[in-house]
Amino acid sequence: MSTTSTLLQPVLTVSDIPVYVTRKAIKNLHLGVYPPDGQVRVSAPLHWGNDAIRLVVVTRLKWIKTQQQRFQQQARQTPRDMVPGESHYLWGTRYRLDVVYQPGKHQIIPQGEFLHLTVSPGTTPENRVAVLHDYYRQQLKLRIPLLLGKWQPRMGVEVGGWGIKRMKTKWGSCNITDRRIWLNLELAKKPPECLEYVLVHELVHLLERQHNAIFTAHMDRLLPNWRSLRGLLNAEYLSAEAWC
Repeated sequence: MSTTSTLLQPVLTVSDIPVYVTRKAIKNLHLGVYPPDGQVRVSAPLHWGNDAIRLVVVTRLKWIKTQQQRFQQQARQTPRDMVPGESHYLWGTRYRLDVVYQPGKHQIIPQGEFLHLTVSPGTTPENRVAVLHDYYRQQLKLRIPLLLGKWQPRMGVEVGGWGIKRMKTKWGSCNITDRRIWLNLELAKKPPECLEYVLVHELVHLLERQHNAIFTAHMDRLLPNWRSLRGLLNAEYLSAEAWC
């Protein structure tokens, strides 16, 4: 889940699949398939040529196509207009939206099966969405410090800082140099254990930079059910708004 930059145009085409390549000062090649449409991205060492990259992609074609098919089949929420009766998610629970227009402070209160949204008359749909995003951010800010307090001493690591932002292709990222982690705003929609999985994943990057056997061993030791949590997260709804 570490940060990966892409080019505007694919560098290679392998079996009719465009491949976006970024060359970095790294030792090993990393290949990933990303939502929402299964874009294939490669981070390659600076000295690797296109032929060598193409060969690696060819050997992973079956896996790539499986991942792309999974993204195509994954359910997506339709774009949100923030009108009464719409479905919205908070910590994995589905709520129906109730909109109340009245002067005063904008706020969201979950109650029963409803998310009660109070906004001023004439508030635009974009501003209503902004109120929801602010609420999600507040919810994450309440939980993340508790999780850091649980996991940092257990793992023997400490972040230099953390933040929340909307990300199109990642649930989290880690800047190893600054020891700073970022978590996707969308995680407020998912079951709480998904947030914990992503946070632990990013903290493990402070112990091991790469997704290798050492990284997997840390995850197995710290969070034995991490694979099922990853599956739970990937099975959840993708937001059309967040992933477009």
